[in-house]
Amino acid sequence: MSQATKRKHVVKEVMEDYVVPTEQQQIVRVLGTPGNNLHEVETGDGKKFLVSMPTKFRKNIWIKRGDFLIVDPIEEGEKVKAEITFILYKDHMRYLKKEGYWPERFSVDSAGGAAGDKDRDLSTDCKASPLCEESGSEEEGEDDSDLFVNTNRANYEYSESEDSEEESEEEKEN
Repeated sequence: MSQATKRKHVVKEVMEDYVVPTEQQQIVRVLGTPGNNLHEVETGDGKKFLVSMPTKFRKNIWIKRGDFLIVDPIEEGEKVKAEITFILYKDHMRYLKKEGYWPERFSVDSAGGAAGDKDRDLSTDCKASPLCEESGSEEEGEDDSDLFVNTNRANYEYSESEDSEEESEEEKEN
């Protein structure tokens, strides 16, 4: 099987199949990527460990911080305790929530907080921004929830203090 054909089948399997974790498998969230196809993950119980990416996913599917996975445990693992079985996308997460398999901890985290950045509704942020008003993107029925949000970057909010405003006014007068 050629590399292109293999990639096509792997991507099709990940994007179209809806799976439910077995009793041994568990749903985890990616915390980071130390390298060598290893990923640091956190379970619904709060346990943290490393998981390995099987060769069929390497260079075909990309995983970043904040993504959710289904993993199979490895019995002989000391540091690497599981192997990635399936990568979950938004449609998969909705399906698992509807079926009742989604861990309660991840539901609470995605409602607000650092982990919720991925599922955050961007339309509310856009309403506060003057740039969005100028571009006219506040049309009815427009849904920005499927836009890509880079979870690997910290979100900073900048605000000027009153002291700096007074100083800048004084500098303009002089």
